[in-house]
Amino acid sequence: MKKSLLFIVALLFAGYSFAQEIPARWDELVASDFPKALEKSSRTCILPIGILEKHGPHSPIGTDLIHVREWAARAVKSEYAVVFPDYFYGQINEARHQPGTFALPSKVIYELLEATCDEIARNGFDKIVILNGHGGNPEFLQFFMQSLLNKRHNYAVYFYKPERDQDYNKEYRKMHKSDVAGDQHAGEDETSVLLYYRPDLMRMDRASDQSGANQKRSDLPGLYTPIWWYSSYPNHYAGDGSKATTEFGKFITDHEIASFVKALKEVKADTKTLQLQNEFYDRVDNLGKQ
Repeated sequence: MKKSLLFIVALLFAGYSFAQEIPARWDELVASDFPKALEKSSRTCILPIGILEKHGPHSPIGTDLIHVREWAARAVKSEYAVVFPDYFYGQINEARHQPGTFALPSKVIYELLEATCDEIARNGFDKIVILNGHGGNPEFLQFFMQSLLNKRHNYAVYFYKPERDQDYNKEYRKMHKSDVAGDQHAGEDETSVLLYYRPDLMRMDRASDQSGANQKRSDLPGLYTPIWWYSSYPNHYAGDGSKATTEFGKFITDHEIASFVKALKEVKADTKTLQLQNEFYDRVDNLGKQ
C-alpha cells in the first residue's frame, strides 16, 4: 500500500514538473522564468521573419509568416531556444500593387530590425538566429548583417540558409508535379507547406483563377532593374499552386525542421563567432593607436 501511494505521488509530481516546463515563445514566458529560458537556450533567440503579401489567389497573405512560425515552433521541441513573437517587417516593395501588402520604407525596416536585435540582446541573449520565410528578404538581411560591423555589438546574428542534400533533391523532384524552375511564389512548394500546416486557411478551388506563368515582358541580359519581378509576374504568383498536396508539404517541412534543428545545435555550441567579432571590433578601435 505504501509503495503504491509513493508511486502515485511520483506520477503526480512528474505531471506537475511537465506542466511547469517553460515555453519557448518569448510572449508566453513568465518574467520570473526568463533566467531559466536564457540558460536552457544557451542565450539563443530565434527571430522568425515573414511578410504580409499576396500569395496567389488561394493562399493566405501571411503565408511566409505562418510558415516560419510553425517551422520554429516545431524545431524548438527538439532543440530549445526562445522564439521571438511574429515579425513581418521586411522588404516587399514589389508587391505594393496587391491588396494586403504591408510594405514599410527601407530606412524603417532597417532601423526596426537593428533595434529589435538590440532589445533581444539587452534581455540577455547574445546569439540571434534569423529564420527567414520570404524570398524577397535575403539581400536586405545580408546587407543588414554586414552593416552590423559598422559599430560594436555585444551579440552575434546568424542567418540560417537552408541546404538540401542529394537524396532530398531526388525525392523532391520525384514528388514535384509542376515545373520546378517556375515554382517560385505561391506555387506547388509553398502551397503544399501551407496545406500541411494550415489547411483551414487554404482556398484551393481558386488556385487556378490567375496565371502564375512568367509573362516575359522584359528581357535585358546582364542588367538588373527593380521592376524585374513585376514584369515577369504581375499577378504576384509564380508557379501552379493547384498541384500542391499535403503529402508533399509534410515531406518538405519534415526536412526543413530536421535541418534547422542541426543548425540550431551548431549555433548554441558556437563560441568562435562572438570571439572573432570582438577581436575585429578591438582591431578597429585600436587602428592608428599603435
